Amino acid sequence: MDASFDTAASNYDATFTNTIIGKLQRDLVYNQLSKVLENQKPKTILEINCGTGEDAIWLAKQKFTVTATDISEKMIAVSKSKKTLENVEFRQMDINSLNSYFSGKNFDLLFSNFGGLNCLSKTELQLFFKNATQLLTETGQIVLVIMPKNTLWEQFYFLAKGNFKNIFRRKKDSVIANVDGEKVVTHYYNPKETINLAAAFFNVKGVYPIGFFIPPSYLEPFLKNKSSLVSIISKFENKVKNNSFLSKYADHYLIVFQKK
Repeated sequence: MDASFDTAASNYDATFTNTIIGKLQRDLVYNQLSKVLENQKPKTILEINCGTGEDAIWLAKQKFTVTATDISEKMIAVSKSKKTLENVEFRQMDINSLNSYFSGKNFDLLFSNFGGLNCLSKTELQLFFKNATQLLTETGQIVLVIMPKNTLWEQFYFLAKGNFKNIFRRKKDSVIANVDGEKVVTHYYNPKETINLAAAFFNVKGVYPIGFFIPPSYLEPFLKNKSSLVSIISKFENKVKNNSFLSKYADHYLIVFQKK
């Protein structure tokens, strides 16, 4: 991965983790992830692109043994500053180095949240799936949260602003996204594309929308001080959270894979 996200590290919790939208979307992820954890009961979890460590710490609090990795030295530094549990470990690591670093070690579950894998090209993402089979136990699973191409909120947003050239920007092969000052090359994948890239190595177990009614994080100012609207949006979101058809139209989607 080329992007280090060091620039974004100091502001990430303020601009996403602790925001209304960030909390709502993360709760949706945890709702679906909890079902996987309950069914599979993994002993060891490897998190990829862990950011500031919120998910790794949440998983550790559920009594799982977690190894959390990120390419950003500063993201890992923020994560380590939050560490209070013995069953979570943070390590700076490029996604392309995972197999060599963890050679001979296997995990029951691989997890990546909020578009970390959108930094990978199609070739790189397919290679990730191939390499992931070597990191997993025989019955291992992957849970990924990925950004799709057809996010309706984004299309309506740019249409309302008269920014016509960006209405369908996610459909391009790659886009330069601004993440708290970090210029990140981003690739968007609808669920069908992700499933096809993983098909040789994994079977898909489920796909769920994350943020169909809940908007992208850059619309946070729109929801501030509107508790009634937030409540309504949240209720609508919960009604469609298991509708896989809506996944490619949401801000993100969660996809579960089972190793073949």
